[in-house]
Amino acid sequence: MPFSDYKTALVTGASAGMGEAIVERLCKEGITVHAVARRKEQLAALADRTGCIPHAVDVSDVNALTALCKDLEIDILVNNAGLSHPGSILEADENVVETQVDVNLRAVLHLCRLLVPGMMARDRGHVFNITSIAAIYNFNGNSVYHATKAGVHALSRQLRVDCYGKRVRITEICPGRVATDIFGNVSGDHEDARRRFIDGFELPQAKDIADCVAFALSAPVAVNIGNIEITPTLQVPGGLSTMRPGDRTA
Repeated sequence: MPFSDYKTALVTGASAGMGEAIVERLCKEGITVHAVARRKEQLAALADRTGCIPHAVDVSDVNALTALCKDLEIDILVNNAGLSHPGSILEADENVVETQVDVNLRAVLHLCRLLVPGMMARDRGHVFNITSIAAIYNFNGNSVYHATKAGVHALSRQLRVDCYGKRVRITEICPGRVATDIFGNVSGDHEDARRRFIDGFELPQAKDIADCVAFALSAPVAVNIGNIEITPTLQVPGGLSTMRPGDRTA
């Protein structure tokens, strides 16, 4: 399906990283892009650079999302906004649970509820859910993040069933480590996070994720690319650990 068959897009988490790159790519393709994020200044700069329509909205605010979507006719929905707090559920406090559920999962559910019925009625649309390899593989820490991303992974598959019979396509993109500021956003120390997780590694860039979106969008309408797992060549997800009773230290 050529890009010309689509007219409008809504991208969350648009003020930086993968969301910013996706907005830039879609605008270059002539799509009218509604860019949604909390950071007003960064959105304004993005709008000046790309021509996107900025919306300074917190996706955890359901009333604000409802008002935003009320009069919009969206062909491409990119659920990209996300946040992560490190640590096991065994040490998580209420805020760690609530914020990740609100942004990573609940907002995705509401945006699909608000926008996908219109796609169905028009027999035209494409939903992108940006999850993570954490949706599929288990590794130490970030329990709530794993759970929320796994929820969106399941939703992505279910949306295919819900949209059956209409030309509404669903693509889940599962990135591994990407060279963005998410690690600094998690820790609060961007310089240290860059040294630990970015510098010296050969990593996909935010632009590479935007290229994945463009690739799935440009496929013929008869083709639904359901899942794209994109990781560094030098990263392996998953693994196996075994210990003897009593080996684990407190």
